Amino acid sequence: MNISVVIVNWNVRDLLARCLASVEAEARGFPGRVDTIVVDNASSDGSAVMVRGRFSIVTLIQNGTNRGFSAACNQGIRASSGEAVLLLNPDAELQPGSLAALADALERRPKVAVVGPRLLNADGSPQSSRRRFPTLATAFLESTILQSCFPDLPHLRRYYCLDRPDDLAQAVDWLMGACLLLRRSALDEVGLLDERFFMYFEETDWCKRAQEADWRVLYQPQAQVRHLAGQSSAQDLSRSHIYFTDSKAKYYAKHFGPVVGRLVRWLLMLDYALRLAEEGVKLALGHKPALRRERIAMYRAVLRWGLAR
Repeated sequence: MNISVVIVNWNVRDLLARCLASVEAEARGFPGRVDTIVVDNASSDGSAVMVRGRFSIVTLIQNGTNRGFSAACNQGIRASSGEAVLLLNPDAELQPGSLAALADALERRPKVAVVGPRLLNADGSPQSSRRRFPTLATAFLESTILQSCFPDLPHLRRYYCLDRPDDLAQAVDWLMGACLLLRRSALDEVGLLDERFFMYFEETDWCKRAQEADWRVLYQPQAQVRHLAGQSSAQDLSRSHIYFTDSKAKYYAKHFGPVVGRLVRWLLMLDYALRLAEEGVKLALGHKPALRRERIAMYRAVLRWGLAR
């Protein structure tokens, strides 16, 4: 199997270098051809210069603006030629044997559209990556103040697949998009990522569309990938929250209807208003004032964006 690796980068030069080095190491022992495409979303940290200087065989696509994760992934997929496409975050590093394990899982199961690895935190502990599809209840609970108050609710445990062991290969609804190997024929049938999702929920949406077309999604823990989650989004947390909120509402509008999408959007605005009030109380009590001011500014930015729409 020939594989094209597509990496979308935004201002994480050093992590990108480590990611590319891990791809190079895996490609050396891989029986098929491995080519790599980096799509850079207008980084200002010298990422493009680093790629040209240290990884000359990598195809580099430079965008003049930050086009978002989905659109940049699609650029890379269109420029690729492999029988499968590995979408890999720049803050991820392939561990020894991971590429072969993913490819083998895809080759052995012709109805699998996408296979993902076991993600690992920096300390080597497992990172949650398996999911069931969001329901209406998920919209009210996941990533809201309610989850902060009641993190062990049965619905959330089911959503995160905590009722199933994470060390066994298994079919799942969808997988976190830090590292996903997609079959070319499935991409041709299902289509590319929906570019209305600037970032977040694009992999959820694609997996749902794939399963609606009678494809399967596979979790393969024999493949392991170290993932330092959220390194790009951490550079601008306000925008990250806005993108997450916008994509979550768009996902529900697309798959549950526009009325539900609007309801979810306003629910999330209420959630941020409650978070803002909570941070205001903590600031008034003198608890970690610098952190409280930072969060207050962030939540105000999200609310200004949401109320202006």
